[in-house]
Order: sequence, then C-alpha cells, then structure tokens
Amino acid sequence: MIVVGAGPAGLLAAGSASESGGRILVLEKMRQEGRKLLITGKGRCNITNAAEVGEFITHVHPNGRFLRTAFGHFFSPQILQLLNDHGLETTLERGGRYFPASNKSQDVLQTLLRWVHEQNVEIKCGQRVEKLLFEDGVIHGVQANGQELRARKVILATGGMSYPATGSNGEGYALARSAGHSLTQLRPSLVPLETVGNVSQKLQGLILKNVRTTVWVDHKKSGEDFGEMIFTDFGLSGPIILTLSRRVVEALHQKCRVEVSIDLKPALDEQKLDARLLRDLDEFGKKKISRLFRNWIPVSMIPVFLDLLGMDPEKEGHQVSSEERRRIRNLMKDFRFGIKGHRSFKEAIITAGGVPTTEIFSKTMESRKVPGLYFAGEIMDVDADTGGYNLQIAFSTGWLAGKSSSTGIANSFLGS
Repeated sequence: MIVVGAGPAGLLAAGSASESGGRILVLEKMRQEGRKLLITGKGRCNITNAAEVGEFITHVHPNGRFLRTAFGHFFSPQILQLLNDHGLETTLERGGRYFPASNKSQDVLQTLLRWVHEQNVEIKCGQRVEKLLFEDGVIHGVQANGQELRARKVILATGGMSYPATGSNGEGYALARSAGHSLTQLRPSLVPLETVGNVSQKLQGLILKNVRTTVWVDHKKSGEDFGEMIFTDFGLSGPIILTLSRRVVEALHQKCRVEVSIDLKPALDEQKLDARLLRDLDEFGKKKISRLFRNWIPVSMIPVFLDLLGMDPEKEGHQVSSEERRRIRNLMKDFRFGIKGHRSFKEAIITAGGVPTTEIFSKTMESRKVPGLYFAGEIMDVDADTGGYNLQIAFSTGWLAGKSSSTGIANSFLGS
C-alpha cells in the first residue's frame, strides 16, 4: 500500500494499516514529515477536543455526520491513548482542548513518527507524486519523481491548500480529479478578516477577551461566537474571528455585504449597561470623560472611541448628555466593522471545500469512483472550527482509511 502525504492523516493511515499486516510506503514531497503539524496551535499543537461525538459533529462543516463511522472507530480517547502509550504526556485546557504537556508540537510529531516506525512503515521524503496509475478503472499505484510504484491500494492524505509553504499547495486535488472526482469550491477557512477603514490598524495588537462577535450578512444575522479576538494591522483575527470566518468568506464570495459587530459588554444588556454608565457619570462627574472611559474599555481603545463618538476628551462626566450616553452605550454593544476581504491560503489554518463526501464511502473512506483509492484528512470537503477539531478529523479519517484499505491485503506494495 502507498500513502501519499506524511502529515497527521497520512501517518495515522500508515500506522493503522501496518497493524493489520502489510507493507506500507509513505511518500512525502517535502524533506520533512509533518511540516504543517509543527505550526498548529501556534507551535503548541492542539491535538484534539474533549467534546463528545454529538457535540463534536456540530463543529464540523458542511456535513459532520459523514464522520460518524470514522469517529466510532478512532476518536479523541484513542489518539490520546496512542500518544500517551508512546511517551507523550498531554494536558487538558479550557474549551476542552488537549495539548502536549511540553507545549511543543515537535513532541507530538516525534511521538507519531516513533509509533509509525515501530510498525515498520517506510517513509520516503522528497518524493512528489505526479500521477495516479490505473488499470481497468482500478488503482494500481503512483508515479513519483518519474518512477512508477505499484500498489493495490493508495491513500491520498495530501492536505489542502492552506499554509502552502508546508507542502499543502493543492496538488492532491489534481490527483483526485484524475481519478474522476469533482471538487467543491476551495476557500480559505479559519482565516483572518480584512476590515474597511483604519480603526483596526489603530488598535493593532489589542486582545479582547470575553466578548461576543456577530456576523451580519446583508443586514441579517449569520452567526455569533463568544471568546477572544485580536486587532491586526489589516483587520480582525483571533479564535472567535477564525471560527466565524467560514461564514464570512462564503458570503464575500457571493458578493454579499458583510459586517462584524463586537459586543464589549455581553454580560450586560443595554438597560443594565446604561445604569452603570449613569452611575459612574454621577459618581465621578468631575472627572474628564477620557478618564472615565478607563472604567469601561481598554485604555488603548479610548482615543479611538472618543474619535468615533466625536467627543471632547476634556469634557467632564456631569456634562455628558443623555444622547451622548446613548451613543457610548451603543458603541460598546455594537462596535461594528465593514469587512472587505479575507487573508489568503497562506494565512488560513484550513481549507474549506475539496473532494465531496458524496463521492466517498463514509464507512471505509474509499473512493466511490475508483476501487482501491482512499482519502484522509483535509483533501476531503470536511472542515471544522478551531479547538482541535480539524486534527481529530485527520487522525480519525486517516485511521479508518488505513484499517479499511489494509483488510486482507498483506504485502500489497509491489514496488516498481
């Protein structure tokens, strides 16, 4: 058997296939395995999430139910056990996110490689698969670096198009097309957003925690999330922005008007917030409004807010009118940004789109078009929110593809 790609999906596919008996060859075009895995979670590697299957599936798009069988065979407890059994200690953090205790993604990769090598899997780096080989409509191997390598089963675990410098440059999609597969539209997902104007730039580097962000598409609410975000020199980023970006990118591609609203005080409704503002303005009425704002928002936001409100920073609290108080309240509850675009695949964590799940058997990950061809990971049209969900998809689909493809095919790699 040949596995194309030595990322998390490919490694799990190779390791699980070898446990069933069989000669496994992994071909990786980069000079190092798992290049993308090394940069996940900002180099910490968010391995998986503690959510139960039902909850987990709600974080998967566009059809999480396709993964039920894969999750039934290999899910978060299994990947954690595998890593723990091979010497990696893991730790659970907020949001149900699992990380290596060392906070080093390198340790996750080395543990997976150690497990794969124990299974006598052969990995060859610097091997670019140029085409798939077919005989009578059945997979019969691949051509890599100009050399034909024959195998009865081939697993495509080539990744998507995000972070192309790591090797995920979309070449796997061409291989899938050559096998007769179609592709749903490819779009960057979990990607930072570009905003209209220069307000984000003025707030560059500011991190907001415990805020609620809402996406508006053509003036209709499209989605919302609660948590942490950050302002950048071009717009908005951070966990909740990345999670909502899938909706934004889709709407932008449909030429819709998109806005993002930030609620800085989600724990207070407008009535309670107004009462607090009124209390502070009365109690500290002799203080300048620029000083009073320190009780309400981060210091670095104050000049921006005063400018947007058109208020004199020297005005004293008792001079603030009810209309000005209303505008302050509205801005805190609806700090809104027009969205003009999104960053490219170079900055996207994951790719949305790919080989349609309708063209893949969910119980085996085998192609419905070509017998003997299997898929695993990001190449398929399944992607998820941030929080360890996407890596688990790679692990689970890789494991199932490996197990399914190795059934009764000992010594399936035939060589050149």
